Amino acid sequence: MNIDTISRSVVAVRATIPDDAFTADALGTRREGSGVVIRDDGLVLTIGYLITEAEEVWLTDQDGRVVPAHALAYDQESGFGLVQALSPLGLPAVALGDANRAKAGDAVVLADGIGQQVNAHIVTKQEFAGYWEYLLDEAIFIAPAHPSWGGAALFDEDGRLLGVGSLRLQMSRAGEVADINMIVPIDLLPPILDDLLTRGQVAKPPRPWLGAFSAESNGVVMVMSVAEGGPAAKAGLRQGDIISDVRDGEVDGLADFYRKLWESPAGAEIPLRVVRDGRETWLRVKSADRNSFLKKPHLQ
Repeated sequence: MNIDTISRSVVAVRATIPDDAFTADALGTRREGSGVVIRDDGLVLTIGYLITEAEEVWLTDQDGRVVPAHALAYDQESGFGLVQALSPLGLPAVALGDANRAKAGDAVVLADGIGQQVNAHIVTKQEFAGYWEYLLDEAIFIAPAHPSWGGAALFDEDGRLLGVGSLRLQMSRAGEVADINMIVPIDLLPPILDDLLTRGQVAKPPRPWLGAFSAESNGVVMVMSVAEGGPAAKAGLRQGDIISDVRDGEVDGLADFYRKLWESPAGAEIPLRVVRDGRETWLRVKSADRNSFLKKPHLQ
């Protein structure tokens, strides 16, 4: 079976989100991307931000047939989302690959739900810290980038699924700037799949969430903005604040900030040392479970 045949199991995903949803302003109320069939009963794996708080989801196959679907789950830690087709898709499930064995230089294909494919190579596999309080120990980065990356399926040379597209970024290499895609590796899915299908979430305590969107420069973590009504906003954290310490530990970059933050359970009060206008101050942020701010999918 060649990659053209396998990639027909990648579908277009279109989601509608209520105007009053927590993520409506940041991510929009109409979201479009891709997803890939991972079970013959029409279970589709996508990137979670496409379906967060969705009240309506539609899947379109590459022949243009439209099928209603239901948003089952969004896992905050991995970033994966699950959608269940509510009518038969008639598409075979793809085989899951082994992202751990994939290495830099491997040839891959990133395929979206409208039939577009990009032949690429793995540039690197490394830690990725996202500004929205997100961290992968080892993400996959590929080049050249796909123009429609969100939820697109990454296949190895044998047509096995290595991951799902999340972002388009820029990487500087040898003095030149190139567009790359960040891929969430498929190995994160099997350990949590049963929980997501039966409970809608992973059976472990949620991580504490602050609602702070932060960036790193030379190991310094600066707040770019805060979520309105979120814990950070309520505690007085502001745009331009530099987060220098969590409790009694100095912060060394965005990933280190998140790991120190996540040592506590959701709901814990997190002391932060902040540098603002050249002066230091301590803020105590009462963290929260991010999911408590989101509209939930209804389990069916």
